[in-house]
Amino acid sequence: MGAVPGVRQDGPGRNAASWIVLVMSGVLEAVWATALGRSEGFSKPAPSVVFLVAFIVSMAGLAYAMRDLSVGTAYAVWVGIGAVLTVVYAMATGDEPASLLKVAFLAMIIGSVIGLKLAH
Repeated sequence: MGAVPGVRQDGPGRNAASWIVLVMSGVLEAVWATALGRSEGFSKPAPSVVFLVAFIVSMAGLAYAMRDLSVGTAYAVWVGIGAVLTVVYAMATGDEPASLLKVAFLAMIIGSVIGLKLAH
């Protein structure tokens, strides 16, 4: 049976490019979140521009991925990737203190994102 117009097709026929775009968009979420913090309320031009560009491209990528992936899964994966990378970057630069407990919870988020991909 062929594709039904207006109905999302799940299964092996899904567009693998959507997953790649979704992961890249999640990375860009971390970029715009970090740039937003560094923009100091949009008073610094360079981080403000980085925020705006990364935000637009990240949202466009999320929208593209949602053409083939369910909204709930795509959004959860996107947020998970962005959240983990934002915290890891902040810990690596010393903006946020690192702890074993934080690393354990970040590992749980990573495991959850992988689980969502495998379950999809």
